[in-house]
Amino acid sequence: MLLKLAWRNLWRQKRRTILTACALALALILSLVMRSTQEGSYANNIENSARFSTGLIQLQHADFAESQSIDDLLPENDAFIDIAKQISDVERALPRIESFSLAAAGEKSKGVMVLGVMPELEDDYSGIASKLVDGEFLTRDDKQVLIGQGLAEYFELDVGDEIVLYGQGYRGQTAAGLYTIKGVLHFPISQLDNQLIYMPLPLAQILFSTDNQVTSWVLHTRDLPHLEQTVNQLKQVYSEQGEAAGFTGQVNLRDWQDLSPEMAQQIAMDKAGGIFMMYLLYGVVGFGLFATILMMTLERQREFGVMLATGLLRPKLLALVILESSFISLLGIVIGLVIATPVLIWFNLYPIQLTGETAQLMLDMGWEPIIPMMLAPRLFIDQVLTVLVLMLICLIYPLWRVYRLDLVTALKGGEHAH
Repeated sequence: MLLKLAWRNLWRQKRRTILTACALALALILSLVMRSTQEGSYANNIENSARFSTGLIQLQHADFAESQSIDDLLPENDAFIDIAKQISDVERALPRIESFSLAAAGEKSKGVMVLGVMPELEDDYSGIASKLVDGEFLTRDDKQVLIGQGLAEYFELDVGDEIVLYGQGYRGQTAAGLYTIKGVLHFPISQLDNQLIYMPLPLAQILFSTDNQVTSWVLHTRDLPHLEQTVNQLKQVYSEQGEAAGFTGQVNLRDWQDLSPEMAQQIAMDKAGGIFMMYLLYGVVGFGLFATILMMTLERQREFGVMLATGLLRPKLLALVILESSFISLLGIVIGLVIATPVLIWFNLYPIQLTGETAQLMLDMGWEPIIPMMLAPRLFIDQVLTVLVLMLICLIYPLWRVYRLDLVTALKGGEHAH
């Protein structure tokens, strides 16, 4: 009976009901589009940045993050990395050696970062070959290197010229070698362009005398939202099975937030700004919803008085008001979801294409100039829950007025009802 009564009461004031539901729907649509765009662009930037440099997760020796020493290594064998690959969310695993050396050519010398990689795996992951501006890309068995364009210009070197690398190898051994330049890479980030030298992993292992060991394993996952869960799983399996794979030390797992703290901070600040704007929007809509519910109760005090006089219990009267408000909210949610869902699906399949300087900057970075919208159930659930919480907040005062309704004054006309 209460359900039927609540539904009929809504349509006595059709315009007011529809306008309130539409205001809620609009807030839901705008907040869904805003959050989906934000989360989609974050996920895209994280993915791009990970492929370009650090990866989403790195396995490192427990001391490597602090020491950055070539002495703190992990095994480069199937037994060790198969532990990670047994987790379904791990999509790729790339071995790397990262270390610093002194590079010299002619009269000049400079500190450089040497990156030993598996060329085919690295290119498949980050498209590094597309950054070649001169020469050829590496193969696994090459005895040559690739250098950044800024570094090549500093040393005045071309393809076919030689460069000397001198540094410290594993357990204090001398790491020195003379290498021919096979190609020149251009990186949009000047820091990389001016100090990076790529070489095949087997060659780097010879240079630094590391045998079958690496400074890190770079992992990429299938599903970014489940990254934290994957990291926890990896920690667990390595603590349980690390020794069985021949590694007696502790494996340190670092995710992209730990590897790129500046980017993590930027995203956190931007997200906070977006959420503030969203709640501001809900605040404006909330005032409208509050006014509607309050009017629905105040102008019907005589009606409520009659209902109470004919035997309706106060809790049931409160339930009636709650049901009417719930119907308006649900109507708003349904309208909002019906309009927003196809829009989000469309922009998820056909992302927004950026143009102009921003697009060019992203292309230079090797990234696709797009803003995809994220389709994640949690985004929908969060917004729907926000609308329902908003409705509950708006109900508090009107329900208190109904509960404190004085029967005599309500029956007289309700003008002075408390």
